[in-house]
Amino acid sequence: MKQHLRFLVLAMAGVLSALASGCGLDSAGVTSRNEALDTTGQALACSTRITYGDRWIRPSGHATQYDIAADLVTWDGRCINEGTNSYAVLSNGWRPYFTGHNACVMALDTDCAGATACSTRITYSAAWLKPSGHTAQYDDAAGRVYWDRGCTNEGVNSYTTLSNGWTPYFSGNNACGMSFRYTGCGGLYINPVVPVDCADPGVIHDGTRYVAACTSGGAANAFPIRTSTNLVDWSLAGHIFPSTGKPTWAMGDFWAPEIHRVGTRFIAYYTARHTSGKLAIGAATSASALGPFTDLGRPLVLDASMGMIDATFFRDAAGVPYLVWKADGNAVGQPTPIYGQQLSADGLALVGTRRTLISNTLSWEGAVVEAPWVVYRGGYYYLFYSGNAYYNSTYAVGVARATSPLGPYTKLSVPILRTGGGWTGPGHNSVVTGPGGDTYMVYHAWNSAHTARVMLVDAISWPSNGWPAVPEGASSGSRPMP
Repeated sequence: MKQHLRFLVLAMAGVLSALASGCGLDSAGVTSRNEALDTTGQALACSTRITYGDRWIRPSGHATQYDIAADLVTWDGRCINEGTNSYAVLSNGWRPYFTGHNACVMALDTDCAGATACSTRITYSAAWLKPSGHTAQYDDAAGRVYWDRGCTNEGVNSYTTLSNGWTPYFSGNNACGMSFRYTGCGGLYINPVVPVDCADPGVIHDGTRYVAACTSGGAANAFPIRTSTNLVDWSLAGHIFPSTGKPTWAMGDFWAPEIHRVGTRFIAYYTARHTSGKLAIGAATSASALGPFTDLGRPLVLDASMGMIDATFFRDAAGVPYLVWKADGNAVGQPTPIYGQQLSADGLALVGTRRTLISNTLSWEGAVVEAPWVVYRGGYYYLFYSGNAYYNSTYAVGVARATSPLGPYTKLSVPILRTGGGWTGPGHNSVVTGPGGDTYMVYHAWNSAHTARVMLVDAISWPSNGWPAVPEGASSGSRPMP
């Protein structure tokens, strides 16, 4: 305890040294300069926002995970171990402390001259087995590179794999150690991005902001809608169906909504239980992704012998619209095919022939494949889907691909996202382009108490083999903002 308190005092001392840089103090004697102002309240000529990673030892009374400092502040990326913790020295003299060795992670974003495009500096610990001819103790990479602190032993050494595929080796077992500096990437975030129940998130960008709709089950107001400009900070913006506006054909089980732009308007595709008792797929239209929505007045997909759920919408390379959905066979002891069929131009009627795209054929999928989402990229249609039991750790995300929108589809043999990082049963994902141009998966997973399926965001990478991956997902540590 004395040792821990000593580090807190040292961390405070490093923060207090910021006074020389014009960083003010609050009544508790800690930094609270979270505005670009000088000590007289005047706007600074330029400033640097310093966002600290999740292992930062936050000073008492400091409410935020960041500070804003006058002028351009830099950091060389080095992380200095002291006792059981570590610290960094910034160019203005600040010394933020972090729990654990080589635990320094920070993002520096500035409006000063010298601002750069998003990049990552990875600084390796002394145990790093430096490649021949490599003179520096670090590597610089364009864009966002991250690591969730895994380490694999190999003989007397160890290695890890970074999100960009690099595999640094270290001398000794369990010896992986790195610090990460992000410049110009917009800060850091940590999952979950929606900490309350938000199962089956359907997420799009409506041209102005990101819009997410989630399962509501039997709640009075069906399908909460949330908005965000960055995929991380979300605000409630209403419901697809307020309590007084639910479709008359539906009597409950409002599941898996998705809002898509179809022509000049938006259509919310969703699942609900028909008055006949069967689960069915509905559709409702609106001039705005935020509503108000007007229901079609009848199910779009209703089968007298089988429940139909989890609808998604996509367009092929020629702009032809399609609906993809799941037959709820697992509820009656049957297979669970995922179907695809062309839609009319207005998105409100099925045309052509229904095709089976995939069914549960791989051992990891168990009795279920569901929750489809289709992306066209590089000549392939990628069908993301979830498999196995949504309520436990077997649930995971898989992917299949085809050169034609209705297949035939070939599956990747293993999931691309599994239980891990403290999250259980990740799945039912959307795929969107982040503000910085990278691809992101938005999905749900059970929280540690297993009381809610919260919403998470992690980056998707597209390695040279063409199959997408979710490196180091599901993530539990600080990541650069999308």
